[in-house]
Amino acid sequence: MAEFTLDDLIQCYRTGVFPMSDARDDEYLFLVDPPLRGVLPLDGFHVPSRLARSVRKDDYVIRVDTAFTEMIELCAEEARNRTSTWISHAIQDLYQALFARGLAHSVEVWRGDDLVGGLYGVAIGGAFFGESMVSRARDVSKIALVHLVARLRVGGFTLLDCQFQTEHLSQFGVVEIRKANYLKKLADAVDRKADFYLLPRHTTGRQALDALD
Repeated sequence: MAEFTLDDLIQCYRTGVFPMSDARDDEYLFLVDPPLRGVLPLDGFHVPSRLARSVRKDDYVIRVDTAFTEMIELCAEEARNRTSTWISHAIQDLYQALFARGLAHSVEVWRGDDLVGGLYGVAIGGAFFGESMVSRARDVSKIALVHLVARLRVGGFTLLDCQFQTEHLSQFGVVEIRKANYLKKLADAVDRKADFYLLPRHTTGRQALDALD
């Protein structure tokens, strides 16, 4: 897609479409506009009891926006169950520009000096668009999701767009809604005021779980 700018990307999110690519080195971008959208109702988020115990143990350190580029690159790496990625270098450049503008964020899970997983996404108004999540240790992407939802709820967000419903996400309460319904929720959310940093950048698992009560 020629001359696809950062402003074009922001407008895509505001109107309900998002870009993808076919491979890491593919410079071509295409826009995705699914008829059904996976969303996670923030007031219906379910934390399985075993995961809640893992979050509360604080075996990892959770940080926000300290290694955004490294998070994208970790998400783009080949894995045992995935040999290709939709996160091309061109897409990475766009999201790094969004991050520089304050419109993209990472929730990072650290073990010592090692980034072992987490997630990143785009925030516009009161809408957060989850882009990718990754685990290099047990449960770490799920732990990041718990911290993300706590942050969104405290910060006044009203929409968490997961793009597609998956078996992995359904355990947390993700549902599919039709495009027309999604667009109504999106229009309301993107014009709201929300604060991604209202919850402190460094939070414990207990603080995150308390914010979800």
